[in-house]
Amino acid sequence: MKFYHLILLALVSVFTSCNQEEKVHHYIKFNNTQELYKFLKWSPENRFPLISAHRGGPMPGFPENCIETFENATTYNPMVIEFDIAYSKDSVMVIMHDDNLDRTSTGKGPIGNYTYEELKTFNLKDDDGKETKFKIPTLDSVLSWSKGKVLLTIDLKKGVSYAKVIEKVKQYKVQSNSIIITYTANQAQEVHQLAPDLMISASVQKKAELKRLNSLGIPSDKIVAFVGVSAPDKELYKYLHDKGIATILGTMGNIDKSSIANPAKNVYYHLVNNGADILSSDNIGQAAEQLDKFRYNKKISSVYVN
Repeated sequence: MKFYHLILLALVSVFTSCNQEEKVHHYIKFNNTQELYKFLKWSPENRFPLISAHRGGPMPGFPENCIETFENATTYNPMVIEFDIAYSKDSVMVIMHDDNLDRTSTGKGPIGNYTYEELKTFNLKDDDGKETKFKIPTLDSVLSWSKGKVLLTIDLKKGVSYAKVIEKVKQYKVQSNSIIITYTANQAQEVHQLAPDLMISASVQKKAELKRLNSLGIPSDKIVAFVGVSAPDKELYKYLHDKGIATILGTMGNIDKSSIANPAKNVYYHLVNNGADILSSDNIGQAAEQLDKFRYNKKISSVYVN
């Protein structure tokens, strides 16, 4: 009996150890676009600051713009996933930031020189240049994976059609977890005319830019305001928040570098405390710790986040 007891204890120990190593995923789920609108409509009571994983949150072993990397990012925090769309030679929409394959994959030269079948033969490389077993995903695969897991901010490389991307968003019924990134007022107008129900990330670094968007028929309740890559004055945050508009601050670059160099300064905590609602970051591990702390201290929760 003692022998069997020892075996049982050993099995329990192994089972417990395996469970402890299992990563918990933090998902965001909206059942319809009305829930998304409600979540993104800014108010002091409704606010839930988030991280946007720039290019999906790459880190050692996890390449940028890769579904496995997106999934890994959700183990740190509920996530907005930012990713980039390019065309293959045969016009398949694939997920890739650079025009050339060299930096991020085992392929060479322009991505547009290869059909999707040819792209499938390459492996992705992480930011340290180490080859992984992961493959270049299609837009179809990302949209299919995303529903009930993350909020997407969809970036189109030059020449990619908004109409074609929106067609895919509708095909996979992910309007309730998608935001289309635009860089000009005219692009925002095009997206809104193609799909009035879609949320748009639009550049609003001064009040006049919001007025211009509104004058083109884009209502404030369909806008998430990208306020730049350096923290704006609190006045701009107040102006946008008073209109119910949530903000995205790009911390990739100088802000991320500053936080890595000075972790004790709690840079991300202070950014969201000062008015940023979504932080687009390459440094998701550190940002996640500080946003967890911020939401805990402020007693912030959401029925849409597990």
